[in-house]
Amino acid sequence: MARPSMDRDRGGRGRDRDRDRDEPELLDKLVSINRVAKVVKGGRRFGFSALVVVGDQRGRVGGGSGKAREVPEAIRKATEQARRRMIRVPLREGRTLHHDVQGRFGAGKVIVRAAPPGTGIIAGGPMRAVFEMLGVKDVVAKSVGTSNPQNMVKATFDALGRCHSPRAVAAKRNRTVSQILGQDEAPAAAAKEQE
Repeated sequence: MARPSMDRDRGGRGRDRDRDRDEPELLDKLVSINRVAKVVKGGRRFGFSALVVVGDQRGRVGGGSGKAREVPEAIRKATEQARRRMIRVPLREGRTLHHDVQGRFGAGKVIVRAAPPGTGIIAGGPMRAVFEMLGVKDVVAKSVGTSNPQNMVKATFDALGRCHSPRAVAAKRNRTVSQILGQDEAPAAAAKEQE
């Protein structure tokens, strides 16, 4: 009688193992650690704030922050929050963005531009971490305004959230991808000029 239940348990664990295999391996990168203080009756109580970026380097990325009395606990909380807040970003040829985009958060403003092959990641510290975890190989980015890592990362996520693939835009407008990219209009314009 105990044997079938053991087989059932084994099957259940096998399914979990298969599900874990299906999910891509997530990498995380610590962007910054900041010591924070809370003023209480007896003086100051110190804690730590951590900013972490998580990604699979194949178009999914997330960011999170966590606070705790100890550094490892703050990093663990930030990593959990980053995993929950993951977004998918469409990449062109798996190496760069489809178009230029701007993002804002608080006093932070970022400008992100698609780049030709071989450019590499040209971006400041916190933004570089986001692009590395996203899996972008070629991008040019500039932060204007604040140099606060929290605001820079959030502004970068705002910019990435505004990225759309030509296929998604075409579906939204009930057109073909070639119409969106303007490839059908060039021969039509040439034909009109000849008439």
